[in-house]
Amino acid sequence: MPKAKPWLQPMPDDQFEIMRDIIKAPSPVGLESAMTLGVLKPYFDSFMPDSWAMHQFVGNAGVVWDSHPGEDERFSVMLVGHADKIRMQVRKIGSDGKIYINSDSFLPCTLLGHEVTVFSENPDTPGEYRSLTGGTIEAMGAIHFSDPAQRTGDKGIRPNSLYLDLQIHGENKADQIKRLGLQPGDPILLNRPIKRGFSPDTFYGAYLDNGLGCFVTAEVARLVAEAGGTKKIRVLYAIASHEEIGRFGSRVIAGEMAPDVLIAIDVNHDYVAAPGIGDRNMQPLEMGKGFTLTTGAIVSEQLNARIKKAAAKEGIPVQIDVSGRDTGTDGMASVLASVDSAATSVGFPTRNMHTISESGHTGDVLAAIHALKATLLAMDKEKNLDQAFRTSHPRLDQTETISHQGFEKLEKKKTK
Repeated sequence: MPKAKPWLQPMPDDQFEIMRDIIKAPSPVGLESAMTLGVLKPYFDSFMPDSWAMHQFVGNAGVVWDSHPGEDERFSVMLVGHADKIRMQVRKIGSDGKIYINSDSFLPCTLLGHEVTVFSENPDTPGEYRSLTGGTIEAMGAIHFSDPAQRTGDKGIRPNSLYLDLQIHGENKADQIKRLGLQPGDPILLNRPIKRGFSPDTFYGAYLDNGLGCFVTAEVARLVAEAGGTKKIRVLYAIASHEEIGRFGSRVIAGEMAPDVLIAIDVNHDYVAAPGIGDRNMQPLEMGKGFTLTTGAIVSEQLNARIKKAAAKEGIPVQIDVSGRDTGTDGMASVLASVDSAATSVGFPTRNMHTISESGHTGDVLAAIHALKATLLAMDKEKNLDQAFRTSHPRLDQTETISHQGFEKLEKKKTK
């Protein structure tokens, strides 16, 4: 009896719990070590061979697990997820006890009423952090006090009207806040760990972007290690920082490690389900239909061809995404660091990105994991990879002419 394909099965509970723990790690931009060292390091330690090593960096909390440390002449492939999460920040403490905040990359109206955690540096011990829960993000208070245009939807929520409400009351409200030691710049994260969704094989919660890419990176590493590792290629399993503010962490890592191949792993959009974008004619990416593979921008098509072949051989579904000038992911890291790498970006369609209710499909995540594992193991069997990549750039002056292919209706391929 053939072995069941993981991407067509429900994700096992123990694997789901690992995914949840990685995603829920408090790792706002610039403070990513809770995920990289607090969650991912113990997980890698549980399965990686003794010959692997972990690299750390001076200016950021990114990490790289290296299958062949010190072997700089060996052909190298880097997988990159980013640990940083978009966050809100304390901006101003009002005299009435309201803590006005910056909304960062959140749409302001999506934040109202949600519970959060504030992470605050101890003013008496710089470098030491405390946390505070029990507050919610507000802007208008009760509907009774809102502008009539807000009731009809003609007027939205201004970012500078958002505040953290800690239910402060009584005398000296501002002093009550200041006594807590909260300061401008303190990061704030939404409280919403992922849960399994109502529909089969779905899940939802905050910060799939991009704990999900970090989970995939770790799972690929585990499966490759369990398969005996790679003999020819050096694999660099990287978890970057600062992606949400410009891909700064990954470009530093790429500059330091100079990989020959770089594959970013990040969330993508379910354009089929996205409301109100029908007239934009977006590529119909959809949850539950497989992982996504980017084309366009700086993507190296000879790398994409290898991923497609590996996925096809295993029967893993893949959806092609189209980028313009920029992949929008850490797939740009090498070119931004002026490093010569073949590059692409792998993802999974998600809904409601940058909200408290992002959702995804475990089958798409598992498809990405197993496609990347298959790609690495297939590349490890190739001869002279460096030369192969240099000489396999597609030649459009050597094309086959296409003729009309008939009028019959195409039959849809069935997933086995």
